[in-house]
Amino acid sequence: MGLIDELDALEARAHDLIEGAGDAASLEAARVALLGKKGEITSVMHMMGKVAPEERPVLGKRANELRRMAESLLERRGKGLRREAMAALIGAEAVDVTLPGARPTLGHEHLINQIRHEIEDVFCAIGYTVEAGPEVETSWYNFTALNAPMDHPSRSARDTFYVVDNAPGSVTHPEEHAAGESDVLLRTQTSGTQVHIMEHQKPPIYAIVPGAVYRPDTADACHLPQFHQVEGLVVDEGITFGDLKGTLDYFARAMFGPERKTRYRPHFFPFTEPSCELDVSCHVCGGKGCSFCKHSGWIEILGCGMVDPNVLINCGVDPERYTGFAFGIGVERVAALRYDLPDLRTLMTGDMRFLAQF
Repeated sequence: MGLIDELDALEARAHDLIEGAGDAASLEAARVALLGKKGEITSVMHMMGKVAPEERPVLGKRANELRRMAESLLERRGKGLRREAMAALIGAEAVDVTLPGARPTLGHEHLINQIRHEIEDVFCAIGYTVEAGPEVETSWYNFTALNAPMDHPSRSARDTFYVVDNAPGSVTHPEEHAAGESDVLLRTQTSGTQVHIMEHQKPPIYAIVPGAVYRPDTADACHLPQFHQVEGLVVDEGITFGDLKGTLDYFARAMFGPERKTRYRPHFFPFTEPSCELDVSCHVCGGKGCSFCKHSGWIEILGCGMVDPNVLINCGVDPERYTGFAFGIGVERVAALRYDLPDLRTLMTGDMRFLAQF
């Protein structure tokens, strides 16, 4: 068999190898067998130097045609395999567009944010502004300016998260903190924003301050180490306890219903004088007494009082001209009372079975 006959036979094998490839791996194996470094067509090209000079032009032309033919077949078969793979994929992933679609689950505000915004709406409707304050405070704003004495239990590290090392020499304002404590902390109440507001705004002031507060409490059914408060502050000429009572009666009925009764019990807070706690009638028993209200008929919802004159002086406000009142509302407590929640921890678990109810 002459070299031309061998090239004809090689062309037939090339057609069989390439066109018989059923997938990309088989096609690559055919390419290597024909055009690789040791492929059959490559070997023929390398033999051209041993062919007689008079035969070389004819055989060289035929070998080049064979190589170009193999390259063309490989390209065409590769495109065909890709089309077949795409057709198979489309067939496997075909979608019936007439079927109902998968409806995405829509999110909504967390219950705490819902209650917070509702409280804001209640007070904004009667002319209050919504203010914000820093969550990392100094002891001056969190305690001292609010008339808290140096030996007040809340200044202890057992009741406050201090964020600066309280080693000797770390304290920058020793006159403003209890012995051994630093003067930078996570706020334990939003009341400190009262001081910020009065420092930068002259009366009249009608403001609420919603935000997160932090206390080193062990989480249980009634306590959380992080929770939310809405602080209220009013400073103006001629403000009396009657204004406080009228405002908070309006708030209680707006949040819990017009049938709810209110009761004010004397209490003590360093930054208000006189001070009291506000109770609302139990919604479970209607004030008759049950296990939910510990058979008292009342449920505490917030603390309040007239702003202590010392706080006004610390903030540069003349107590002879201005008076005011302040109150602090626990957002989680309001949520628990509104929806009969037995455990505050359920608000923080992220369990959608619970949160989706609100």
